[in-house]
Amino acid sequence: QVQLVESGGDSVQSGGSLRLSCAASGFSYRGVCMAWFRQAPGKQREKVAIIDNETPISYSDSVKGRFTISKDNGKNVLYLQMNNLKPEDSAMYYCAAERTGGYCDTRVEYNYWGQGTQVTVSS
Repeated sequence: QVQLVESGGDSVQSGGSLRLSCAASGFSYRGVCMAWFRQAPGKQREKVAIIDNETPISYSDSVKGRFTISKDNGKNVLYLQMNNLKPEDSAMYYCAAERTGGYCDTRVEYNYWGQGTQVTVSS
């Protein structure tokens, strides 16, 4: 059974940094596309970053240059390094995964989701 468990969310001041983690179990990272999403109250869910087996595929314009997605395939952990955080980055952050057999792009629909971790950035 696929399980994704996020951690690392916290309350920080504007300009600070956080690293989110997503521990995955129940599947191999090979042939899997993974992503970080976020959703703030009253707003639509936003796709933040996507990664294939090893390479970041895309970032949303709102986080480009500040956030970095990465994976440790040996440990089955997905990361999101967030630097220069802004109040508008405040949201619940979710990791997601989908077995795609190798391809990974912005069109992938995700069937596996974690429960989320809260990030709050104060000005």
